[in-house]
Amino acid sequence: MSVMERLNQDMKQAMKDKAALKLSVIRMVKAAFQNEEINKGRQLSEDEELTILTRELKQRRESLHEFEKGGRMDLADKTREEIEVLSAYMPEQLSENKVREIVREAIASTGASSKKEMGKVMGAIMPKVKGKADGTLVQKIVSEELPT
Repeated sequence: MSVMERLNQDMKQAMKDKAALKLSVIRMVKAAFQNEEINKGRQLSEDEELTILTRELKQRRESLHEFEKGGRMDLADKTREEIEVLSAYMPEQLSENKVREIVREAIASTGASSKKEMGKVMGAIMPKVKGKADGTLVQKIVSEELPT
């Protein structure tokens, strides 16, 4: 089942359950998908849908950080709930050990020997872990694994 089909099913269920926040988040994601489809002039691939979901999650995490920093716990709580709803549509996240294994393979395959080549390694890794691992975690592990 595609992400859009799941969103449509969940939207109907959220209406029945009168789950306002979930309904709002689902509508927002659907609108983001539709805007992207209009811009591209075609249906989105699953990979493109995943990219949009990842972008939406990242925005919410950044907002959550700012709300907590500013002491706005009411907005932080709402944003946490939105993150929960969005996370349900993401693929299962890779463990830190699995990401570390992928990083080591990428370092070996690219022949990177210092932190100066971090971009090359990141470029090799990110398509493999797209939507399955947070970019900041990947970056942290790459910087730990590469010698200075």
